[in-house]
Amino acid sequence: MDKERPRAGRRMCKEASKRFTLPAGASERPSKQENFILGSSTADLVKGVLTLQGDALCQADVNLKMPRTNQMLHFAFRDDKQWKMQQIQDARNHVNQAMYLLANRDETYKFQTGAEVLKLMDAVMLQLTRARNRLTTPATLTLPEIASSSLTKMFTPALPGDVLVNFYINLNKLCLLVYQLHALQPSSTKNFRPAGGSILHHPGAMFEFGGQRFEIIHVHKVECVVPWLNDALVCFTVALQLCQQMKDKISVFSSYWNYRPY
Repeated sequence: MDKERPRAGRRMCKEASKRFTLPAGASERPSKQENFILGSSTADLVKGVLTLQGDALCQADVNLKMPRTNQMLHFAFRDDKQWKMQQIQDARNHVNQAMYLLANRDETYKFQTGAEVLKLMDAVMLQLTRARNRLTTPATLTLPEIASSSLTKMFTPALPGDVLVNFYINLNKLCLLVYQLHALQPSSTKNFRPAGGSILHHPGAMFEFGGQRFEIIHVHKVECVVPWLNDALVCFTVALQLCQQMKDKISVFSSYWNYRPY
């Protein structure tokens, strides 16, 4: 039973690591496409299917029901467009850097001191921690940054001028944010206070873009679970624990070697 657990863990980590390794050559097969159905939003106003291929969101097929008019809008990525999920890409790069640190030695190489091993473990743990953090900590963006993103130009038909969207990874979930906007008139008596950076902006947040001021009136957040992202997060945790155990053992032996009885 105990022997099977490490084997299962290694199999799981091996499968998850495939998503984070760089292709060995042009002949290597790309990751398979996976379709994920978005969970329901408030009153089922947003529904859709997202297609993920490795670190690329290669299709987003979304239906949006406008609350005031009950009009149903449908928009999807153009066939020639895909959206790189920077968080997955960055996590993959950190994992590959950790693998390089571990493999960048001849198999016959022998470590000379415990300090040398500790230094290597620290460097590997830094890369693994950065990889995990990229998946657990989405970037904060201002509303003008979202409005000026090339993501807004990827859809057909084009997104209405009063709709903004954003995608991000949060732990093991692929999330879609849909913002519905209201254009503020120059004569508006509202106290204009532009919102700062945030992962999720709430109704009432204001911003200015292209000489026009806007206010968010509705926010819809929908998400889908990506199982292999969960596997990857578990692998990061296990790998960091193993590295720490190695450091602890080296420290114990170093203390023993340095001990000098009176």
